[in-house]
Amino acid sequence: MNDKRKLKLKKFYFHPITTFLTMTILVVVLSGIFSLFEMQATYNTVNINTKELEPTLITVENLFSFSGLRYIISSAMKNFLSFAPLGTLLISIIALTLAESTGFIETVTKRYLSKIPRQVFTFLVLFIAATSSLINEVGYAILIPLVATIYFINKRNPLLGIVTAFCGVSFGYGVSLFIGTQEIALMDYTKNAAMLIDETTHIALSSNLIFSIVATILLSVVGTVIIEKILAPKIGKYKKEEEFANTEQYSPISLEEEEQKLIEKDKREKKGIRIALITGVVYAILSIYALIPGLPGSGLMLDMSEKTYALQVFGENAYFQNGFTYLVALFFIITGIAYAIGAKSIKNDKELIEKMTNKLSKFSSMFILIFVASQFIAVFKKTNIGLVVTTWLASIFEYVEMNGIVLIIFTLLLIALSGLLLTSSSNKWALFSPIVVPVFMQSNISPEFAQIVMRAADSMTKGFTPLLASFVIYIGYLNLYNLNKEKPVTIRQSLKMITPYFLLIAAVWIVLVVSWYIIGLPIGPGVYPTI
Repeated sequence: MNDKRKLKLKKFYFHPITTFLTMTILVVVLSGIFSLFEMQATYNTVNINTKELEPTLITVENLFSFSGLRYIISSAMKNFLSFAPLGTLLISIIALTLAESTGFIETVTKRYLSKIPRQVFTFLVLFIAATSSLINEVGYAILIPLVATIYFINKRNPLLGIVTAFCGVSFGYGVSLFIGTQEIALMDYTKNAAMLIDETTHIALSSNLIFSIVATILLSVVGTVIIEKILAPKIGKYKKEEEFANTEQYSPISLEEEEQKLIEKDKREKKGIRIALITGVVYAILSIYALIPGLPGSGLMLDMSEKTYALQVFGENAYFQNGFTYLVALFFIITGIAYAIGAKSIKNDKELIEKMTNKLSKFSSMFILIFVASQFIAVFKKTNIGLVVTTWLASIFEYVEMNGIVLIIFTLLLIALSGLLLTSSSNKWALFSPIVVPVFMQSNISPEFAQIVMRAADSMTKGFTPLLASFVIYIGYLNLYNLNKEKPVTIRQSLKMITPYFLLIAAVWIVLVVSWYIIGLPIGPGVYPTI
């Protein structure tokens, strides 16, 4: 009986590619059914000129039809090429593969990073991951592959590194030590919604800064405990395959010759690190100079058409924000090449390209996964199912009467639940802000604190849905480092890995937000939870 049950489970052990494809077909069929029953919703947006609410009707679009199938076929290539993680991931893979091929990442890891205590390194990963949301979702493309490589070199399970980086970015999304894209994306919605109650309302970009800094540190500390005490033992150790093991053949040599070779290698590595460090520092100085306005030849990465410095750096058309992934990738490229020159780890360009080609060949399945996942997410978005359901959830506010702590917790849970279907922070807040902000203000809760509630709720479920575009990077790398190719890491398993982190950090978010409200500490310079 048990053998038959095991055999049945193996039969339905679907690869994520197959699962995404199946879910795409299911969404298409559901769109036809929901459209047949005229599934629809109405949400309100704030008219900036009249300061009044304007209703917008949204219906489920039927893709299980002639026109729907035409859209799916004709838009497949566009959906793939415009899929957000594709470009950032490709750039980061090329850069990190080059740095790895020159031996730069391995040398830095073994000489310096391996000496950092595990708990401290985990904290640093989570801290950097949370701060990375300062600029969109670059943390997924850069940190996940980088941390996985570092863990692998350090003989620690790279799957744990992937999970750590992904959880750090996802469940700490929207908090950082600085003002970033999140404030700019949400501020206008908050302000417009607040003006429905008070036309003199002003929302500053720094209105959430103090809370954001504390949350970044707290989440990193608690996250470290969860990773080291719960997830690390659960995920276990990593046994390298023969293809990943060191298979270089050494001819018999004397101990004296071996010692001499190690001394020479050590000298080359030190020289390579020294040249890479100098190159990296120069590059960093030039990058910072490109962000300083008013100096000779400076301001290269600023959008000077904007009035405020924050918008010049993080605005929608800001060169720094849009080019940040490439800037980071370029850092690894030039430091990797500088190291190779100093350490003489690469003979010539042909050897480097050959090494990179061999390493890049293992990413073929990743791009197939991205293609299929991009179709699923595009199709789901096109149907408007997520938008309609989220609008229904937002409309619940019209039928409940509550205030204070109960209102805050209810809002947190409601927005967090909607995040499973609608992953865009700005799109969620566009729907919720015209309802949430006025209700909060009528309960003597400031609109700035309402925005904090939104950010916390968004982070609570950010990474716990395959509808998140960057989820494909997470599950793609899990399978890249998965040793048992007969049993790929499924979507269910990938979610199961992060479930303890998801639940505990969600609880931390709720406690932090409620405690802050009760104590009444400032959430930003001169801004408090209450009006």
